[in-house]
Amino acid sequence: MFNRLYVTKKILIAQLIFGLLITACSPQISSDNINLKFGNPSQANSKNYNNYLIEKPSYALSYNCETGTPNWVSWQLNNSWLGSVERSDDFRPDSDIPQDCYAVRPNDYRRTGYDRGHMTPSGDRTRRVKDNSATFVMINIIPQSPANNREVWRELEEYSRKLVKEGKELYIVAGGEGIEKQIADGKVTVPKYTWKVILVLDKPGEEVTENTTTIAVRIPNSEEVARTDWQDYIVSVDEIEKRTGYNFFSQIPRQIQKQIEK
Repeated sequence: MFNRLYVTKKILIAQLIFGLLITACSPQISSDNINLKFGNPSQANSKNYNNYLIEKPSYALSYNCETGTPNWVSWQLNNSWLGSVERSDDFRPDSDIPQDCYAVRPNDYRRTGYDRGHMTPSGDRTRRVKDNSATFVMINIIPQSPANNREVWRELEEYSRKLVKEGKELYIVAGGEGIEKQIADGKVTVPKYTWKVILVLDKPGEEVTENTTTIAVRIPNSEEVARTDWQDYIVSVDEIEKRTGYNFFSQIPRQIQKQIEK
């Protein structure tokens, strides 16, 4: 276990350095997926199994075969995604990961003390049954402490949907950072923090300007967050970029990007 954890730490450090390098040096990977409208934060692609791009109609993500979790998940949220579909609760492995990559199973989280935490929430995909069901695929899941998942994280999810019901359109990216421990015999890494970055447009299709609102949080993935509010963990988008090595909103003009990320 120690050797696996040590190797995983080395890999994650290497990924952080790699992320910083590609942000500075690589051309942007374009996509027609609406969930990647403002950029691919880590330049995920189909060749790197620890930065593996998976695009679905409901969301897009960078999957990490080494950690058994997504590096990040990105999705659009507006009223077109919200309706009255009930929670499907059909957790299952995903067939879109590489064949020689371990397919995490719902039971891998059993008796670990961690929730199967959605990145794209079930509550953000309630217009169509297939979209809601897609949020229960294990590539959209990371281990979250109950206090993180059911309290502060849930509260921010509900606040996001409140903004949408007011007529706003959101572009959200979420993921985990660092290593707390490993579960499932070392096949799944529990992140030390969860983070989320939100771009808030006052109305769908609005142009992004230097006055566009962004929200970013970095929350400890532990029970210590019980009885706190999501606002207690607000940071800048710049801070999340520094911690992860990702480049958010890369499709926005650089001058505007710099302003809204501060």
